[in-house]
Amino acid sequence: MLSRKLFYIVLLCVALPLTEVWAQIDLNPYAVVLRENGVEPEKPDTIHPGDSNPRSAPLELRFFPGIESPPATLRYEWQFAEDAGFNIPNHSPRFDQETVMTFEEAGRTYIRLLVTDTGSDEENEEVSGTIVIQITESELDIPNAFSPNGDGINDVFKVKYKSLVSFNAVVFNRWGQKMYEWGMDQIDDGWDGTAHGHQVPNGVYFIVIEARGADGVVYKHKGDINILR
Repeated sequence: MLSRKLFYIVLLCVALPLTEVWAQIDLNPYAVVLRENGVEPEKPDTIHPGDSNPRSAPLELRFFPGIESPPATLRYEWQFAEDAGFNIPNHSPRFDQETVMTFEEAGRTYIRLLVTDTGSDEENEEVSGTIVIQITESELDIPNAFSPNGDGINDVFKVKYKSLVSFNAVVFNRWGQKMYEWGMDQIDDGWDGTAHGHQVPNGVYFIVIEARGADGVVYKHKGDINILR
């Protein structure tokens, strides 16, 4: 008679308490630059707690919590303040896991992330390090000449600027006829010395510029542009 021996494999599953799961969370928020000075960055640009590089407005950022495989029970609160102690909020808190914010005013904004485990009976929460966003004061430098001759040197009339939130420029000829106009969306394109698809003659043209900085400074400029080929 054959005898059978039965073997049982017992799997012992141990569930970690929520507090131990919580201890494994690495909270390391960061921000990715979507647009700065109205322009998309040519290469990835991130901001971490401890970074202190001044930035130009308008600055559009996407904030990430920096948590790998976060539990579904986590609740997020992004906080924004004028001071490092977070006593003076300057924006309403955001409650998404990731959030997008555009900064248009000069000065500093302090950002931190508060994460709470809603699946625990205990009050488990963690506060991240602080991300500091510093928007520089505005600048506007306007040249008075350019040479659109196709040699690749000074072919386009462009202003140099920092932290402008609005901009408009209009060029007129000596008879007051409008030659070209561009705004904030085309500020980096400038003027190539053409009107209605044709090159304008050499000479002196008149330009009117109105702009506003992130620091509230209003720029109003009227002056000459010399075209030299």
